Amino acid sequence: MTQKSKILFIGGTSNQSTMMMKIAEQLPEFECWFSAYYSDGMLNIYRKLGLVEYTVVGNKFVRQNEELFSKKGLQNDYAGSNNDYEYVFTSSDLVIPKNIKDKKIILVQEGMTDPEDFLFHLVRFLRLPRYLASTTMTGRSNEYDLFCVASEGYKEFFISKGSDPAKIVVTGIPNFDNCKEFYNNNFPHKNFVLVCTSDTRETLKYENRKKFILDSLKIAGEKLLIFKLHPNENSERAEAEIKKYAPKALVFQEGNTNEMIANCDTLITRYSTVVYVGLALEKEVFSAFDVNALKRMTPIQNDGKSAENIANIFRERIVKEDLRKCREQTKNSFLKAASVL
Repeated sequence: MTQKSKILFIGGTSNQSTMMMKIAEQLPEFECWFSAYYSDGMLNIYRKLGLVEYTVVGNKFVRQNEELFSKKGLQNDYAGSNNDYEYVFTSSDLVIPKNIKDKKIILVQEGMTDPEDFLFHLVRFLRLPRYLASTTMTGRSNEYDLFCVASEGYKEFFISKGSDPAKIVVTGIPNFDNCKEFYNNNFPHKNFVLVCTSDTRETLKYENRKKFILDSLKIAGEKLLIFKLHPNENSERAEAEIKKYAPKALVFQEGNTNEMIANCDTLITRYSTVVYVGLALEKEVFSAFDVNALKRMTPIQNDGKSAENIANIFRERIVKEDLRKCREQTKNSFLKAASVL
């Protein structure tokens, strides 16, 4: 029996990990293993010391991923330490650990990238580690063999930021490619204004949360205002702020954000990928980004086929090329041996 080639799928946030799981389902001919997002060097030392808990490499996310993989019956190999892999799928290239640098890496766009701020320019100018500038540096490593992106708009965007055009392919991205399915839900409220907060402060960026809340109140007017908190933010602080400035608003820490968006009339965000769900469902949208620009980059809606698209392009562009090279090497070795004889 032929041994299956091994793939390591690197997750992270709930969105990143579920994307990886959907792609793995489309690759049954491979032996699939999963890991929480991980790092090496100083960043891994910081993780062990508990200094990066509000980042995707923190121990909190490691535990959440291990629980998710166990619940789904998936093979867990944290940091890819127990197997030798031929291929690696990841949704972030901010950190490329040493143990995958010699593997074929398939990068899958997670979602929206942060705006380019002072820190971004400082990191680029001083050539500091990419992770210090957060998702503004997505795709800029070029240390991958394939980059699967959400839309033609995003392909143009990443090329303009320095990504290799030859490596980018538009596939759509899982979790954001079939937004109409979110209309089928049991969320009890309808025709309200939904505010999706971000973890801006937790990732050491500035946000005037008081102004954001008051602006949301003005937009809502007489309509019910609902806040859905980002899973990575300090929920106790965030809820206290909302109750202070918008005491009649409802606050949800848990629940399906996409289903809430499907039921709302208006969506308010700052830097959140969920804005694309609102745009795909033709909701009124407010964002810190230019909404017209966001419309051009909205993930393609393909009835949930993105994971299948990614698996197929991986087979065509990566696996077949590896097989061709393997056959060529075998042929050359045979001819060389024959010439000696």
